[in-house]
Amino acid sequence: MTESFRRSGEYENPQGDGQQADSPLRPAYPRQPYASSPVNPEWPAPPAHQPGDRGDGDGAGAVAAPPAAPAGSTAPVPAKRAKGPLALLAAVAIVAAAIGGGTAYGIQELTGKDTVASSSTSTAVVPAGLKGTVAGVATAVTPSIVEVSASSGAGDSTGSGVIITSDGEIVTNNHVVSGASSVKVRTSDGRSYTAQVVGTDSRKDLALIKLENASGLKTATLGNSDGIRVGDQVVAIGSPEGLTGTVTSGIVSALDRDVTVSADESQGQGPDGRWPFEFRGRQFNGDTGSSTTTYKAIQTDASLNPGNSGGALIDMNGNIIGINSAMYSAASDSTSSSAGSVGLGFAIPINTVKADLAKLRSGSQS
Repeated sequence: MTESFRRSGEYENPQGDGQQADSPLRPAYPRQPYASSPVNPEWPAPPAHQPGDRGDGDGAGAVAAPPAAPAGSTAPVPAKRAKGPLALLAAVAIVAAAIGGGTAYGIQELTGKDTVASSSTSTAVVPAGLKGTVAGVATAVTPSIVEVSASSGAGDSTGSGVIITSDGEIVTNNHVVSGASSVKVRTSDGRSYTAQVVGTDSRKDLALIKLENASGLKTATLGNSDGIRVGDQVVAIGSPEGLTGTVTSGIVSALDRDVTVSADESQGQGPDGRWPFEFRGRQFNGDTGSSTTTYKAIQTDASLNPGNSGGALIDMNGNIIGINSAMYSAASDSTSSSAGSVGLGFAIPINTVKADLAKLRSGSQS
């Protein structure tokens, strides 16, 4: 996996001119010209029926039909106009059809807010002037990514996390905080907090931690990982080797990769503190042990290094689409200088994370 590790004591856009010729709000009835001359005096007088009477003895709510012009007459017959309420309903229906999806999305946003900011991958989080740029993604999302430092009897390790609520709920990898006796978190602006582990799910390599006495934090927007495609540009933000807020970029290399990791809480770290995983029958970064679990991952060539575990994989609109969890290094020894990324990294899809949040919040330790 991709967390840094050290033994205890080693080191610290509508336009127009006002004309309505092309307006989609066309009347729901044909326009007919009205006669400019008096009604033909030769027309017969209308039948002496009371309003609502059809003349057949049953006057329940019926409306008399307009008189027809006599044969040979050239005078046009006025078209029947919709009454006020009906016309209003028709106009509203046409307007709704014209702006359809946008209105529905707006209503959903106004009435369906969750405590976790969530969106589809089409929601733009990046400032308008920086759309589609790595710099724009970094500006928008870096404040929502933290460095996570965990201490245990085996030593200290460093990973990353993603802020999902303003009062300090943070998603990270289970292997970042597994077995930790204490957890410290540092935000992008340098503030430090103590955190408690709320829940863990070793089967999905996910954990939820909560900062103590935190408020007003910048939350990330969780996207829709089902909407991404191979070749989409992505950005990764994390704390490799303790370098908080490090930004790298690349593309989505593949989808639905089967990545196998240890499900044993007592499983030791691999060389250089890199969490071991298995891919296509091969072991990377050490031995995963006999108790393992497999999840579907997003593959990316964005550079991931020790310490990126638990950090964010982000689309170009600034939405979180994955939690970085594993990286392959070709290093054959334990020195950090030779343990760099070779462009083969994996992230847990954010939809998997969202589906697991209720379990993590319940305090489950699995």
